[in-house]
Amino acid sequence: GCVLVVSVIEQLAQWHNSTVKAAMERLCNYIPGKYQIIRHMLCCIDREMNADVVCHSLKLCKQDPGQPLCHLYAPPKPCRLCELMHPSSFFFLPLQKSFTGFSSVCAFPLLDNLCEKIKYVMRNKLPFEDLDGDRFSTFPTLRGYHWRGRDCNDKNSTVYPGRRPENWDAKSDSNCNGIWGVDPKDGIPYEEKFCKGADSQGVVLLGDSAGAHFHIPPEWMTVTQMSAKSFANLPVAFTDELDWPQFSEITGFLNSTIGGWTDSLYLRLRRRNRCNHRDLQNISQNGGSSGNLLSLIKSLARNQLLDNPAIVIYATIGNDVCNGNRDTLAHMTTPKEMLSNVLQALRYLDSRLPNGSHVILTGLVDGRFLWDNLHDRYHPLGQLNRDVTYSQLYSFLDCLQVSPCSGWLTPNETLRNLTSERALQLSSVLKDIARSEKFANFDIFYMDFPLRQTAEEWHKMGGEPWQLIEPVDGFHPSQIAAALGTSITWQKALHEWPQVLGKENPFNDQIEALFKDQGGH
Repeated sequence: GCVLVVSVIEQLAQWHNSTVKAAMERLCNYIPGKYQIIRHMLCCIDREMNADVVCHSLKLCKQDPGQPLCHLYAPPKPCRLCELMHPSSFFFLPLQKSFTGFSSVCAFPLLDNLCEKIKYVMRNKLPFEDLDGDRFSTFPTLRGYHWRGRDCNDKNSTVYPGRRPENWDAKSDSNCNGIWGVDPKDGIPYEEKFCKGADSQGVVLLGDSAGAHFHIPPEWMTVTQMSAKSFANLPVAFTDELDWPQFSEITGFLNSTIGGWTDSLYLRLRRRNRCNHRDLQNISQNGGSSGNLLSLIKSLARNQLLDNPAIVIYATIGNDVCNGNRDTLAHMTTPKEMLSNVLQALRYLDSRLPNGSHVILTGLVDGRFLWDNLHDRYHPLGQLNRDVTYSQLYSFLDCLQVSPCSGWLTPNETLRNLTSERALQLSSVLKDIARSEKFANFDIFYMDFPLRQTAEEWHKMGGEPWQLIEPVDGFHPSQIAAALGTSITWQKALHEWPQVLGKENPFNDQIEALFKDQGGH
């Protein structure tokens, strides 16, 4: 974090031909008020000190005994390093002591309360603001309606998205799909007229950071594009854990503001049957794997007796083989563990999902695509001076033992191949489960993660493979990849499992017309 912020300030000074102090003030003025923690942090950038040297000087970065010195930039010569580390290089050395007293970013004034909220959400994976306890919220972030359909009455726990309508919603909207009341022409409730027998169903994602749609905006660290507008979305990003589920491949429902376009399984199900409005749940977490999904799954909100069936996408596409450990292979999920974890999750779903639901198991990705298409390209931090490639970034993160995937983000081709081999073994486990296991309340299907088809489709559209990868972390699918993946998944389902998608509702146009007449949204 320190290396990132210091790098941006140094590049701002270079780009605007200003002093470092002026560049620091410029960045502080870009960032919304209570997030300006860097004012407490930066005190000693000057001369030719690169970000690594500054952060080690501040003791925000350290070298543990017996461990290598981790650096993003080429290290200065030893004699130069001693000169740069001398106290005369610093602006305000006393600030060093005050900063190192903070144990984490959450110790900063104004952020402690927000951090407590985020810790609650991270611990429980439930909406922070949920007055009636039905696991749905009227607040967007902190696991609110960006993650689950928006509640339409947060004071009544029997009103929430996805439930079967109470008395056909003649008097009020009990399932939040916007369809309620009685047609004065014939006295029939609109919900009964338009949605009875329409195969209404929700969509649920059980996934990882790819499913939650992890994204760090590149304009946060690309000084040639940076302005106050660049950080306008920082509060939303921070309180959504740097995830953007509202634009994601499975549960996206808002027009993308982070590039590309939004296309999702939820939007397509909604277009197919307008009665499915708001029936979505994105139960994903950064670092999600088949193992920790067993606790995450308990935040599912589905009542077997009162709610509509659901399509559940089980997609932990990488973290069972991805970790930041030096001996990464030893920490990967084994096929036996994968079988046990997934079967436990499916048994839990069978106890919670209404009859007539569907589960789609998604195979793991072949992450060799990442190194092959990014390693020699410049990272956003390195574009101004052409001094940081993705290969350097991956090595830096690996040295710190915080790499999102030591097995794939490495120059070691043998290790990359072994990681993909394990991923293929785990995908085979999922395929076998879909072929052999039966459950009372849902049928089960398998599909490969459609990376190859996505790349081919993007190539036909004139795109480059690297554009399918998030530019800042160099690891996750980009917004373009998410939208294209939706199209490919939908076509597969239409041709191979049409029963999963349900039939098209012939009353969709009438529902939209009714909505407009009532001033709906």
